[in-house]
Amino acid sequence: MTLPAKISPKERDSALLVAVAAGDRRALEELYLGYHRRLARFLSRFTPRYENIEEIINDTFMVVWQNANDFRHASQVSTWIIGIAYRTALKSFRRQKNHNGERSLEDYPVPTVDPTFDAEVHDWLKHGLNQLPVEQRLTLELAYHMGHSLEEIAVITECPVGTVKARMYHAREKLRQYLPALSGASPDLPSRTE
Repeated sequence: MTLPAKISPKERDSALLVAVAAGDRRALEELYLGYHRRLARFLSRFTPRYENIEEIINDTFMVVWQNANDFRHASQVSTWIIGIAYRTALKSFRRQKNHNGERSLEDYPVPTVDPTFDAEVHDWLKHGLNQLPVEQRLTLELAYHMGHSLEEIAVITECPVGTVKARMYHAREKLRQYLPALSGASPDLPSRTE
């Protein structure tokens, strides 16, 4: 499929999705290539296993292929595709959790011994995020790492904006509790900032 050179990314995605709906495999390949890195980066925050990331991305684009005709342009194509990836990831994580049972100590990152503050904070934050329920963790990732608005997250997760706000609130409250406990500090003591 050949698209005009001066076309916005939103228009390009929309045209490609229309072509996918018409059965154009080349258009599906272009969408896949255009979103693969973005989705892989998003999913890698939740699973370090390359095979899982690839499986979720492939399953996502199978849904895109099968349901392109159902896209009603109520949102951006990117929001629709990320929403599919989100739901596919949730199903995958739940399925893995049911099969794997409890997590072992090897599943948790080892705190860094690097003396740099930023690296240590990043490790603690990652560990804290891993303690959150999947829906809350994914909501924070969509907001803070991918830059989606509350309304876009509501479309992606197929829930009301109020639910998105509640997930973000509860996730931040849990992180406030987890992070001091992870560092060995008492969560009851106020943090000192000087």
